[in-house]
Amino acid sequence: MKKPVIAIDGYSSTGKSSISKVIADKLGLIHLDTGALYRGVTWFALQNCKNENDSIDLNLLFSSLHKIHLEFKNNNGELVLYLNHNDISKEIRSNEVSDNVSLVAKQKEVRDFLLQSQRSIAEKGGVIMDGRDIGTIVLPDADFKFFLTASIDERTKRRYNELLSLDIEANEQQVKENLIERDKIDSEREIAPLKKAEDAIIIDNTELSKKETIEAILAYIRKI
Repeated sequence: MKKPVIAIDGYSSTGKSSISKVIADKLGLIHLDTGALYRGVTWFALQNCKNENDSIDLNLLFSSLHKIHLEFKNNNGELVLYLNHNDISKEIRSNEVSDNVSLVAKQKEVRDFLLQSQRSIAEKGGVIMDGRDIGTIVLPDADFKFFLTASIDERTKRRYNELLSLDIEANEQQVKENLIERDKIDSEREIAPLKKAEDAIIIDNTELSKKETIEAILAYIRKI
């Protein structure tokens, strides 16, 4: 029997990736953190595609996409993102990447570059993907679709604590402003905006722990 394909979308810092990892482990699925892929492209751009104003030159990035090789490798049970054979799992969580990833992710050229690779991974089933447009654009025929949301204050707290845990210097107010700006850009972009698929289940985990959110998702999957 073919294993299910699960799409989990939602706002930044709702726990999409960490929750998806646990569910993948429990159900024997492959987990693909699509947000990490966009962060990987952004990290490449920041290292290789800046203009004289020290900002990302999008045209240079577009012409350099063929130089980007992103892959996930299993590192002691955890999928770690590599860019051109270098582990960039910590670098992609930096404030600089967070400040630029929404700009990069809304570009059609970048989304097209990553779209087919995401779909090909899901073709055989047994995959859980998280992101912002998985249920609407990447995997519209997914067997299960969920949309995670939480209050801006709760998401700020989670993101701030995540940065501190990674030894990345952070200012809580700046983190909040960054999340608000990312919400705006992601929701209003012309190409594949962040939005709930019509048949997705909404889970507001403002008051839910990570474990409770996972249990809510698993309960729905096992009920079908």
